[in-house]
Amino acid sequence: MSVQAAPLPAQQANRDLFFKLAFAFGVLIASLEIGYLVKSPLPYDAVGYYIGRDFVNAWLGAKLALSGNPAPYFEYTAYQQLLQENFGAKYPIHIWSYPPLLLLFTWPLGLMPYMAAYVLYCVFGLILYLAVASEGSRKPEHLVVLVLAPAVTVNIWCGQNGFVVAALLIGGLTQLDRRPALAGILFGLLSIKPQLGLLIPLMLLMTGRWRTIVAAAVTIAVLVVATALVFGPEVWTAYIRDALPIQRLHTFGSVQNFMLHMPTAFMNARIAGLPMGACIAIQAVVSAATLAAVVWTFWRWRDPVLSMALFVTAMFTVTPYAFNYDMVVFGWVVIKLMDRADNEPLDYALMLAVYALPALTVALGMTGFLPLSSLVLIAFGARLWWRMARPGLMASPVERI
Repeated sequence: MSVQAAPLPAQQANRDLFFKLAFAFGVLIASLEIGYLVKSPLPYDAVGYYIGRDFVNAWLGAKLALSGNPAPYFEYTAYQQLLQENFGAKYPIHIWSYPPLLLLFTWPLGLMPYMAAYVLYCVFGLILYLAVASEGSRKPEHLVVLVLAPAVTVNIWCGQNGFVVAALLIGGLTQLDRRPALAGILFGLLSIKPQLGLLIPLMLLMTGRWRTIVAAAVTIAVLVVATALVFGPEVWTAYIRDALPIQRLHTFGSVQNFMLHMPTAFMNARIAGLPMGACIAIQAVVSAATLAAVVWTFWRWRDPVLSMALFVTAMFTVTPYAFNYDMVVFGWVVIKLMDRADNEPLDYALMLAVYALPALTVALGMTGFLPLSSLVLIAFGARLWWRMARPGLMASPVERI
């Protein structure tokens, strides 16, 4: 059974210290972003991006969806011209990397001016994330940890969809036993970020979640067909023909700044200057170890909280392509773990490291010889596996996360 006993005084002290450090770091990162914006020539930031940076993609995509014919703009040159027409002739390069089905949901943003859409996008996303991640808890410390998570600040800074991705993933995981069909629908909607869902089918198969599997498959099929019906089938051919090759080029081409924001083994190796073959081999080893850990975790019933924490971590270590702003979901992982009576000082140290990681990926990626951001997630996952492997931590199948 998972440990539910009240913490001892020393354990409570460790937990309180963790909360204070997490609070302080969260406030620091939020303050740094606010200070940076105050010093920026709004609506641009100090290096020429529009406030919200990647939100330009979501907003332009929404406007293209309203036009009814977004397909031509999956082509690289056409999209850059569109960016420059809307944000200035020298606007930095962006690429479109989202599946077309995202346009089914973001089109209302195109009805508003950019800044109004960006503010609404962030506010609505944050509220949705908090509602799902808190699971109805009113514990002030949990809410503080969720709101001040550095990933929240990074996600707002980047104008990204980390709030929605986290809500879909957390919602799917928490509804597996209660509403399996709903869980499947939420996992199906997570196909807007397919690289983060690679392990979901494996986990569902190993745990016999057949209703969830069917619901997810049907949801994805409906989204694909609906996208083709609304925007025309050429939107999918254009995405495959024009957008995906550019995304592969940016991933496997020359080292670029955006790679510093990716806490994966492959990107860390790329930043370190290793040959492409070595980068692929390193990621293959990490991915294989991740797969083995997930198979072991769900082969039998184990501690449900530790299992899901490991699963979320594995979603980031198995793929070469994940960003720091995708790590909003780790706020939920932390509040599920922080009150456990079996936590040791090392557990709190690793929790704090993962909690802080989204704000530190760039700094860790610039350490030169050995970028370290992926090692934080690998160490966190390994520790979770070790905790479950200890005798006496087998969980009852009726326990839920």
